[in-house]
Amino acid sequence: MSRDPVDPYVPASRSLPEITIKAIVLGILLSILLAGANAYLGLLAGMTVSASIPAAVISMAVLRWFRKSNILENNIVQTAASAGESLAAGVIFTFPALYILKVWTDFDYWQTTIIAGLGGMIGVLFTIPLRRALVVDSPLKFPEGVATAEVLKVGDTGGEGVKSLALGGLIGALFKFGESGLGLWTQAIEGARQVGGSIAYFGSNLLPALVAVGYIVGINIALLVFIGGGLNWFIAIPIIAASGEWPQDVSAMDYAWEIWSTKTRYLGVGAMLVGGLWALLRMGRSLVTGITSGLHAYRALKTQEGADVPRTSRDMPMQWVMIALVLSIIPLFFVFRFAVGGNVLVAAIMSVLMLIAGFLFSAVASYMAGLVGSSNNPISGVTIATILTSALLLVVLLGTDSLIGPAAAIMIGAVVCCAAAIGGDNMQDLKAGQLLGATPRKQQIMQGVGVLSAAFVMAPILSLLLNAYGIVEPASPDREALAAPQATLMASVADGVFKNNLPWGMVVIGMFLAGIIIAIDLVLEAKQAAFRTPVLAVAVGIYLPLELATPILAGGLISLAANRFHARRIANEAEGELQMSLMEARGSSLRRGLLFAAGLITGEAVLGILLAIPIVMFSGNNPIDLESFQASPWPGVILLLAVMGMLYALARGWGSPRS
Repeated sequence: MSRDPVDPYVPASRSLPEITIKAIVLGILLSILLAGANAYLGLLAGMTVSASIPAAVISMAVLRWFRKSNILENNIVQTAASAGESLAAGVIFTFPALYILKVWTDFDYWQTTIIAGLGGMIGVLFTIPLRRALVVDSPLKFPEGVATAEVLKVGDTGGEGVKSLALGGLIGALFKFGESGLGLWTQAIEGARQVGGSIAYFGSNLLPALVAVGYIVGINIALLVFIGGGLNWFIAIPIIAASGEWPQDVSAMDYAWEIWSTKTRYLGVGAMLVGGLWALLRMGRSLVTGITSGLHAYRALKTQEGADVPRTSRDMPMQWVMIALVLSIIPLFFVFRFAVGGNVLVAAIMSVLMLIAGFLFSAVASYMAGLVGSSNNPISGVTIATILTSALLLVVLLGTDSLIGPAAAIMIGAVVCCAAAIGGDNMQDLKAGQLLGATPRKQQIMQGVGVLSAAFVMAPILSLLLNAYGIVEPASPDREALAAPQATLMASVADGVFKNNLPWGMVVIGMFLAGIIIAIDLVLEAKQAAFRTPVLAVAVGIYLPLELATPILAGGLISLAANRFHARRIANEAEGELQMSLMEARGSSLRRGLLFAAGLITGEAVLGILLAIPIVMFSGNNPIDLESFQASPWPGVILLLAVMGMLYALARGWGSPRS
């Protein structure tokens, strides 16, 4: 029996209470709270905030008031809470599209709850066989899972590491407060200019959390994400701008973003389609091994071999997972049948397609979360790919003049989006659990608890936001509607397939680019090169705005510079006690850098959620925004450079006893 290749914080031989009454209650409450906050933020800005680290911080603060609590109990709370936040992302990216398409006039409680709940539970079930394939047998970093584990460790042990974590958290929170709260500077700096008949563009987001993500994932992945962005913004967009007539009264900046949103973004969709299939093929053996290992572990637990299965390797029984997945088709079939006007054949095909696509894209989303983290995981790209393929099949079944076709494609996409969002985030939680020494089976139970808790409140939350503000169209003349950018994109893709007005050429070119990147990676693999080119990392970069890839690259460069600094110091010393001392100092310094980076993510995420509360209370207006202040990006640039310098100094050993 294989074992997880890490030394967990809590040894497998030691059992601590994990699922307790107070952990269940707190996990459910945080799941509902964070799901509601992120539903609003996602409809407002098209992005959600990963809740694993904020939930861990809140859990530690609350459970500290109890006489008996432990690190694994805190981990269980954040596992349930982050599941609720992830389900909210899956829901708000897709369900409002049914309203935008005029299929729904409100959010039907039982349809919304059943589709969201079953989609989320399918995502939980798929993470069970994927855990061994992606967390145990894979070199993926899972940056937010690592950061969550470090946060919980520091909270459990205290010590010098708390200073680095607290400093990062304070800076991340202050940065978010200054930018999103007070509006003292803009969130990004960007510029574009017309050069001849083309466009030159560059931009960078100014949030330290993205630099922290780049530091955690390392230079290889960070560079590939930026290369993907460069292929889109430095090559594809200028070519398209130069090949057409420049629109009147449109700035270079607006034109660049228009080309990206309507055309070149679909390069990333095509690359994700091929990259997802390739990722499944590549990890097929590990996946089969994970499933068979789970079956063997289940049988071993019923025999005397059960004593040899460590607690930290015990997943939910694989037989029950398979049965639950098959049974999940039944209620979804009846929901789909109702949605398509009683067509049994179409409902049956939708149910089977949903299960296949759910597994495929849960695996892809989990893989991408391992590369760039949950917060930067382009779930919307995965959902677009699902809606695209589903709509094409439905066109064959129903014809291009079908009125129910776009809605049917959105419903399949909704299930898959919920499953993929849960899959990516839950894999981060399972990575944190692996590092901490949690029991996977207990985490998987609490993931289900978190999903169901959020599912039962999503329809009322969406209806409340629709009636209070409006989605796309304002609820009243004095209110500003929630833009729901991702759901609007989903609606346009589903409708566009039936009206045949999608940029198919871009999708095909993206697929071709993915093939080239795969070929390069195979050559590097044959040469046993340290630098590799996993195709999904590049696909993520192609799909995301360049402004997100730039700070991720900066974080990767800081990690590279710090590692090279320590490597030179060690290489310059002869073998002996001093070299050993320098190696210990390197480990300590890099860990301090990791804790500081984790703190940056924590502080920003906590403030991002807290700032949503007054916005909701004041009808979508930020009561503390200094609207009279003319925000400029330059204060943010200067402060971000200072934070980057501090991260590098800590990773080099600044402030440590041996520095």
